[in-house]
Amino acid sequence: MSPTDLHLVAHAHTAALRRAVFGGGGEGLDRGGLAAARALAGTGPGRRGPFGDRIDACLSTPAEAGRQTAYALGLRPTAEPGLADCDYGRWTGLPLAEVVAREPDAVRDWLGTPHAAPHGGESVESLLDRVGRWLTGQRDRGGRIVAVTHPVVVRAALVRALRLPVAVFWRLEVAPLAVVRLTGRGPEWLLRFTAPALAERPDPDLAERPDPG
Repeated sequence: MSPTDLHLVAHAHTAALRRAVFGGGGEGLDRGGLAAARALAGTGPGRRGPFGDRIDACLSTPAEAGRQTAYALGLRPTAEPGLADCDYGRWTGLPLAEVVAREPDAVRDWLGTPHAAPHGGESVESLLDRVGRWLTGQRDRGGRIVAVTHPVVVRAALVRALRLPVAVFWRLEVAPLAVVRLTGRGPEWLLRFTAPALAERPDPDLAERPDPG
């Protein structure tokens, strides 16, 4: 079986995400987010963005922002519960600034203690475990998979795939429409950094010149 080539895509902007609202991916994309997703789709062969010509499966968070992003990329997503946003409990729908003002101690606890869930939802540790189980299920699947999800889930996937310390979770920034490529080989995941297709084409005028580096 061929290795699993997994492209994790953070959904595009929503109005709530721009306002740093907990659970901001629960609503549809705003105009700018939709335009950006469509522009990304137009950068690759066959209007598949940076994913190449063949895509064997497209999975997405059940949230509206993920599904709309997938459709804007020209894909037909299947909802995947394992890609759902973090459960922020009673903070869901509230701006971060408002929660910090009302519950500063609770926010500090949540940011500083991986198993803390002062909002009554998922702790960071629980999120990492859920996403880690989902990754394990994809590793031996084979083929090229595009998974559209929330920035926080992409962050969790990187921590678990690369077996990073939990503290690294808060040091990873994932922008809307960021694409992370992981390749499953045996029991491990490899993080792959690839150049755009145009960058891989040699310039005939430079072919015979010595490498200055």
